[in-house]
Amino acid sequence: MMRKYLAEMIGTFAIVFCGTGAIIVNQESGGVITHAGIAVTFGLIVAAMIYTLGEISGAHFNPAVTFGFWLARLFPAKEIVPYVFSQITGAFLASFILQLLFPANQLLGTTLPSGSGWQAGIMEIILTFFLMLTILHVAKGSNEQGMFAGLAIGSVVLLEAMFAGPVSGASMNPARSVGPAFVSGHTHYLWVYVLAPIVGSVIAVFTWRILKENSFHEKSPDGVSGLKK
Repeated sequence: MMRKYLAEMIGTFAIVFCGTGAIIVNQESGGVITHAGIAVTFGLIVAAMIYTLGEISGAHFNPAVTFGFWLARLFPAKEIVPYVFSQITGAFLASFILQLLFPANQLLGTTLPSGSGWQAGIMEIILTFFLMLTILHVAKGSNEQGMFAGLAIGSVVLLEAMFAGPVSGASMNPARSVGPAFVSGHTHYLWVYVLAPIVGSVIAVFTWRILKENSFHEKSPDGVSGLKK
């Protein structure tokens, strides 16, 4: 069982270290990595960790995803707290190390809205909705082990970070936001990045249930799904 928790901690650590690390290095180097490079970094590290650790823990790396899987009845309630604790721990460790490496950087990749809090919140709800809906459809139960799961999920993260990053930071992940916010001391908008992804995940689960139910009812009498005419 500890293997799962360790995998969640390592995976979340990698995402926060590489993703927010790219933001920090971009700031410290005068924009060498660029916004597109940051988005690609997030997408690639998510995909890599899914392929690396998916068979061990299901590769959640995100409290909103863990909660969503539980709500979808694909994950046991008793595992929620250990998973979330492992994810938060990984995020904090990554942010602490980045602070040691770049002590002059004030934000450490903290997600902050470029406009208002409500604008960022709505954006994060929609982004997480699409991310969670993708995860539910490509993951095998709560185990993201499929051949294309990492590619699909990593691509969604990259896409959403590419166009929404300048607006809300495109966090979609409370752990990714909690670590840098607390370590840097910029927690005033943290509630947005904790609440909004969970709301988006909940909406995605209910949408997935509706789509799943409709798909079941549209099956032909011999049990083979057909296209709706």
